[in-house]
Amino acid sequence: MTKPKSKKTAPARGAKPAPSLYSAQDVREIFRRFSVQRPEPRGELAHVNPYTLVVAVALSAQATDVGVNKATRELFKIADTPEKMLALGEEKLCDHIRTIGLWRNKARNVIALSRKLVEDFGGEVPRSREELMTLPGVGRKTANVVLQMAFGIPAIAVDTHIFRIANRIGLAPGRTPDEVEEHLMKVIPQEYLIHAHHWLILHGRYCCKARKPECERCVIADLCKAPDKTCDVPAALVELPPQVIG
Repeated sequence: MTKPKSKKTAPARGAKPAPSLYSAQDVREIFRRFSVQRPEPRGELAHVNPYTLVVAVALSAQATDVGVNKATRELFKIADTPEKMLALGEEKLCDHIRTIGLWRNKARNVIALSRKLVEDFGGEVPRSREELMTLPGVGRKTANVVLQMAFGIPAIAVDTHIFRIANRIGLAPGRTPDEVEEHLMKVIPQEYLIHAHHWLILHGRYCCKARKPECERCVIADLCKAPDKTCDVPAALVELPPQVIG
């Protein structure tokens, strides 16, 4: 997952974030359509348990999910617990992740977080945001991903896609990822909150793209209030095939 950027889409510095441009009924309809399109959305980072998810998300900063999956495919076969990762050691870990950006610093963090999990949490990944954020290399976004994907706790991890969409279409404007997260948690209906994180990321990755949104493929084109949208006719609302984790 790449780090959110505030390029053109965020409100001006010093300005109060604008309210959502949508009524509660419109927001509910947006997420109803997303739920029809992707009934069981999944994250695209490959993992086998909460620990490997923490590691994968920590490695994904400024890297693509596909690139991280390639690097961890063999790694997680031999180091799928913090104890095994510590036994593997930093240098051998580096050998597995050299294709990922900032690999040396990330390896150091993975070893450090593995040691803290063993020493402070009995080798188990904690289930609270506050405890997760005590792990080296784990910030709020990573903690939210783990809460949502590993433990089914509703949370929004605002990556570059979610930050862009929230501001571009006026769903939950905010100057920072934290502001967007807080805004989304308020406007998204409770029954859709558990999957909202994935729906928004996948919509941003495959439809509402950064450089050129594919509005003709958008299932919410008629509801969308983005000033630069190019189509008012929604795409056919059909279930999409499950995405393949690379």
